[in-house]
Amino acid sequence: MWDVKNSRASGKSVEAQKINLAVDKIRVEVNRRYQELMQTDGYVTAAKLKDAYLGIGVKQETLLKLFEQHNAEFEKKVGHSRAQGTFTRYRTVCNHIREFLPHTYRREDIPLKELNLTFINDFEYFLRTEKKCRTNTVWGYMIVLKHIVSIARNDGRLPFNPFAGYINSPESVDRGYLTQTEIQTLMDAPMKNATHELVRDLFVFSVFTGLAYSDVKNLTVDRLQTFFDGNLWIITRRKKTNTESNIRLLDVPKRIIEKYKGLARDGHVFPVPSNGSCNKILKDIGRQCGFKVRLTYHVARHTNATTVLLSHGVPIETVSRLLGHTNIKTTQIYAKITAQKISQDMETLSHKLEDMEKNICRAI
Repeated sequence: MWDVKNSRASGKSVEAQKINLAVDKIRVEVNRRYQELMQTDGYVTAAKLKDAYLGIGVKQETLLKLFEQHNAEFEKKVGHSRAQGTFTRYRTVCNHIREFLPHTYRREDIPLKELNLTFINDFEYFLRTEKKCRTNTVWGYMIVLKHIVSIARNDGRLPFNPFAGYINSPESVDRGYLTQTEIQTLMDAPMKNATHELVRDLFVFSVFTGLAYSDVKNLTVDRLQTFFDGNLWIITRRKKTNTESNIRLLDVPKRIIEKYKGLARDGHVFPVPSNGSCNKILKDIGRQCGFKVRLTYHVARHTNATTVLLSHGVPIETVSRLLGHTNIKTTQIYAKITAQKISQDMETLSHKLEDMEKNICRAI
């Protein structure tokens, strides 16, 4: 018998209980679909609710599908307007999510509309515990996920922000740089062989230009141009960010270019060894020189920003442009105010305030 008033099967028989259990499941699912429609469209009709429940005309947007679609489009731009390293980071985060979903949620994918703050925090916990990621790595990976979510939000596929209320920040890291004395020590140190000397010279070239390894490796002769001021400049774009980076060549980098002129192929300026070989040799050279800082091309760029530019009075806005940064906050991470620079600035200030201080001191 059917209880019309309560919309349930009457009685306590096994058959009635099965029917009522099925009815309850349907009711829960219909209510969930109702709430989804209200969130996305702001109104519900019987026809829309029926179609949503039956899956008619409803395209289920999921996180991994969106991520994979994004990565496929991004990969086409690698080598043109996007860098391989950035693509690798997106692919890594996508793979981590592919592992995270069955590990934590026992599912292969998740609808975008089911994303929430709990999901975001669970993924962060997974990165820290299961993948053993450090704080700054986690921070970088969460930025990637946030970007993917923002794509869905911007095109209307996700009407809310799952990251609302999420708090995460990177740890401050001492980037490391060489002092002027250490740069001279590096240049005076005898090199084991010609390859070590080449790698040392390329590092110093980066110190005086701020170019990253990939930009030094890809630097071609046609990028060396006499600019409007009559000086020789590097006119290029950073591979990582595709931002314009025009750098006037000082005497040291010009001397290094001349030293290796004609030794590279395909119009390149330098015969640059692989990144792995350079890092290995730089580590050996740093140990030979007794440096506490491990030599890398990142250290070369930090040295350029700090020791070469900022410590000699170049404004941080100019430093940012020379390094090809898209955001001055990035430059502030690279560039450190040295004690020597503070001392010089305070000495300059002391001379400027000399008369004012004399008058005040008389009144004390």
